[in-house]
Amino acid sequence: MGKMGSAYGIRGWLRVFSSTEEAESIFDYQPWFIKRAGEWQPIGLESWKRHNQDLIIKVKDIEDREAATLLTNCEIVVDASQLPDLDSGEYYWKDLLGCQVVTVGGYQLGEVIDLMETGSNDVLVVKANLKDAFGIQERLIPFLDGQVIKHVDLATHVIEVDWDPGF
Repeated sequence: MGKMGSAYGIRGWLRVFSSTEEAESIFDYQPWFIKRAGEWQPIGLESWKRHNQDLIIKVKDIEDREAATLLTNCEIVVDASQLPDLDSGEYYWKDLLGCQVVTVGGYQLGEVIDLMETGSNDVLVVKANLKDAFGIQERLIPFLDGQVIKHVDLATHVIEVDWDPGF
């Protein structure tokens, strides 16, 4: 859903980066969970507000900058059952992570390890296979449905693309 940013001020507030389509929609999904000491833990929000271009939050029981700093870069997740059903051809990023990417010609490009939002379209970050014939370690493939993305099969975790393996 998002990620905790840097501490804001001295009273335990933090910036938060939302991965939801509308940034403030992240607050519609509660409770949030973060991973600390290798375990998922629920966190409670005391308050949130917009400050300039940032969203800032006050987490319950976090009272100073030092405690807030310990949460910096924590990923924010929610129970998947809270997420609305999507229309055909729409996907949650979480569902695309780990998918194998294959060209229409059958070349194995690698595995989706991340996604980026660029403004015009999302981009798949694909870690190339160890024995990539082109010596590429990572590929950035635009998620342009129909144009580049030819087929997404979540059952087999395969994304078929019309993409030159040399890129």
